[in-house]
Amino acid sequence: MISQTVLVTGLLLMLVGVWGMLTQRNILRIVIGFALMGTGSHIVIVAVGYVAGGTAPIVDGPVTVANAAARAVDPVPSALAVTAIVIGLAVIAVMLAFAIRLYEAKKTLSIDAFADSKW
Repeated sequence: MISQTVLVTGLLLMLVGVWGMLTQRNILRIVIGFALMGTGSHIVIVAVGYVAGGTAPIVDGPVTVANAAARAVDPVPSALAVTAIVIGLAVIAVMLAFAIRLYEAKKTLSIDAFADSKW
């Protein structure tokens, strides 16, 4: 069973992150919104894999093969969340490095100053 409080918290963090990315004009605030959205998605992934009163997914005395699906916590969402955290950290580091380069070029972090940039 999914913990409703944790799931709602993760979804709210994702919504705040999307709102921050779409409404802010400062590059650092956009990066913070991206980080909030990523954190919310990690919480949702872990909440989906949670089993109330569950135990480690090891088939032994307390957890038999017959009741393993009902009592064992699924380890795959946790492994995916850890992987997503590492990838998200690398992406945020690249975004911040890009923000530093943009600041050095225009001496501002407002995305309005970069409207004249050509590809």
